[in-house]
Formats: sequence, structure tokens, C-alpha cells
Amino acid sequence: MTYKGIIFDFNGTLYWDSAKHKQAWRMYSKILRGTEFTDEEMVKHMFGRTNEEIIQYAIGKKPLPEIVEKYGQEKEALYRQMALEDKETFHLAKGAIEFLDFLKEHNIPRTIATMSDKTNVDFYIKHFNLENWFDVDKIVYADGIIPSKPAPDIYEIAAKNLGLTPKDCIVVEDAISGINSAISAGIGKIIAICSEESPELYKSIPQVGDIINDFTEIDRALFVQSVSI
Repeated sequence: MTYKGIIFDFNGTLYWDSAKHKQAWRMYSKILRGTEFTDEEMVKHMFGRTNEEIIQYAIGKKPLPEIVEKYGQEKEALYRQMALEDKETFHLAKGAIEFLDFLKEHNIPRTIATMSDKTNVDFYIKHFNLENWFDVDKIVYADGIIPSKPAPDIYEIAAKNLGLTPKDCIVVEDAISGINSAISAGIGKIIAICSEESPELYKSIPQVGDIINDFTEIDRALFVQSVSI
């Protein structure tokens, strides 16, 4: 079966930065509740979630907007500093540029659906030259209104931005919450990328169609009917 478009998660998918987010949130978890998030809490309550939801989980109650803004922005500023300083890993995932060039060359609709906020999205657009491959107006991000993953909304909106139905799209994800979001949205094919987790985690999810280690392994024939010769 072939598909008409593709939607990428960003963090842990196109850019492998999960360790930096973990480190930053562990620091702020200690500030918020006195103890760091465990690895299990990271998987269940951090990945694919908004800052407000993470802070709410940490303190055990709905936070005031000013608390969300203060801790969220401090955490994200620390994260961006860590990203810039780690020059060795500050690049798109292996094979991503070549695959994005392929999509662009063949006019295959594509966008990003991320629970990062606009400040971080603008940071990625600038430093990774995302305008080379994406219409930035079609990127979907956490705007304070869209429910976080695993709700289906973000992938439904992303597909609509491409002028496609969810079943005509592929989603590439690393997070369980994101995979569940794509499942709920009725995405046609879900590809799990092993940036942090082992393939075994994804093998237990029947809706995951393919599992890849990086973008050199993605099957370009999935788009054969969409390719313009």
C-alpha cells in the first residue's frame, strides 16, 4: 500500500534530543516536588505532553498560568542552551536530510506535528533550516489550545494542513503517547523510530507498521504512487 503524505514528530524523531529534555525536566522536577522524575515517569508523563501537563503532574494540582510560564520557559531556555553547546549531536537524525530531500524532489506533502511550543519550533526552524523542506505555516505545535498527545487532534490537524485524510498519511514517531495519538487519529501507517527505545517496545504495538533505527531505513516505495516523475 502507498501513501500520499507524511507527518513527522520532531523531538526524538527528526532531532534526537530526548536526553536533553530528560535532563532539564529532572532538574525542574526536583525544584517542583523535591525529587527527580523516574525513567518510568518520563515515558508516561513527559514525552508528547505540554509543559502545563508535566508541571501539573509534578505538583499534583493544576498550576497557575504564571507558574507554567515561569518554570516552562526556564526549562526550555536551559534545554536550548544544552542543545547549542552539544555541537556533536546538534543536527537532524541520520538519513533525515537525504529523506527530506527525496520528499521535496518528488513533491510529497509533508509537515511536522510536535508538542514543542512556538519558541522551540522557531529555534528549530532557524538552526536546522527547516524552511528548506517544510511550509512552516503548516507545522502544528503546542499553542495552548491543541490537546497534547495521546489525543488525536494534533495529527488530525496536521493531515488537514496537508489537504489529506489521516488514512492517507504516514506518521513517524518515537514516543508511545505520540503513537497512540496517531492511532486515535486514524493514521494510515505508523513508523516507529528507535532513537531512545529498543525495537522490542514497539513490537508490542500491533498498529506500528514499521520499526526503523534511522531514516536511512525508511522505505521510499511507500510513496511510489505520489511521486511525480
